[in-house]
Amino acid sequence: MKTAVMGFGTVGSGVAEILLKNSRSVADRAGEPVELKYILDVRDFPASPFSSLLTKDFSVIEQDPEISVVCETIGGVGVAYDFTVRLLKAGKSVVTSNKELVATKGPELMALAVENKVSYRYEASVGGGIPIIRSLYDSLAGNEITSVRGILNGTTNYILTKMINDGLSFETALSQAQKLGYAERDPSADVGGADACRKISILSSIAFGKYVDPASVNTVGITDITLDDVRECEARGAVIKLLGSARLTEDGRLAVRVAPAVVDENDPLGNVEGVYNAITVTGNALGDVMFYGQGAGKLPTASAVVADIIECVKKTKNEKLRLWSTGDADFVLPYLSQTARLLLRFEANGDFQNLIEGYAEEGSVIVKNGVVSFVTVEKTFGDHAAEIKRLSSFGKLISRIDYEAK
Repeated sequence: MKTAVMGFGTVGSGVAEILLKNSRSVADRAGEPVELKYILDVRDFPASPFSSLLTKDFSVIEQDPEISVVCETIGGVGVAYDFTVRLLKAGKSVVTSNKELVATKGPELMALAVENKVSYRYEASVGGGIPIIRSLYDSLAGNEITSVRGILNGTTNYILTKMINDGLSFETALSQAQKLGYAERDPSADVGGADACRKISILSSIAFGKYVDPASVNTVGITDITLDDVRECEARGAVIKLLGSARLTEDGRLAVRVAPAVVDENDPLGNVEGVYNAITVTGNALGDVMFYGQGAGKLPTASAVVADIIECVKKTKNEKLRLWSTGDADFVLPYLSQTARLLLRFEANGDFQNLIEGYAEEGSVIVKNGVVSFVTVEKTFGDHAAEIKRLSSFGKLISRIDYEAK
């Protein structure tokens, strides 16, 4: 079998490297040799050992009858979407690490793959080399999933780890992450939460069988997290993590969001540091299971892409079973109707004790240097907004963070 790689960046070059270095084991698992025939990129790579495979003409790949599986590692929803559609219509399977494309166009591309009797695979779109997607489809198939929750972005987890362990400010930790290559020059998709939003949308669509549009997911990043927030959580035996979470509610709808959250320092997710990702899945038969590993990086992500190539070659799966239904219009519970506890911090201009009676959890109030902090009782976000507006008449709100510690 012959394949092609579109986009010779970090992941694409990793795919080429693995196919060459592990050619024997890949062939054993696929049942036949897998040969890389083309690499598509607009740039030149004269020093690359794969330079002889480079082409700038997509139609060469599209029209070559020897190519049956193509790796899309271009990114975005522009040319990557156009090329993917054309390849599927040409009867070629496509595997990708492109979480933005999967999250926004996944149902269409999966249906197109079924229509043309090929595969559209995307294991590398969430969690890098962590086999979470295959596990949701296969290993956990005997469960009804009730929740998915996890640290889905290595850049933000690295920044928060540096703030927690080394006392660095957000700005300093971000600058360090950029110098080390963990953060892009424009880090907005990471620190603003969009990357985690796309990933929880994909995981939710698989786990609960209905498409979750990223646009329906309330998303908050970590740009407003301060060292004071970190120290406040430390005093409570907890840490801050950016979590993507999806939970089935009693009425069968999905509460899904992305936001910084306070978790116990002894919580398994509280111990996930640096660029690592971790995802906890709860099933009604299995209970809790956690997937942990490097959520990004050249070879970890490329290994997931190559695993998908092997699956396409083996042709052992029924693609119809992987389709996401469009779901009901109200499948995702509106954000203001979702419930949570919050950690709130106010600059007080008076006695807050009576004002927060019945709203603060018993024993959670800390008053220090004119700042009142407390953990709220569980309420809908709509009710929280009303309470915060009431309290803001008596003090300035400094921060609000989802509170998931025990």
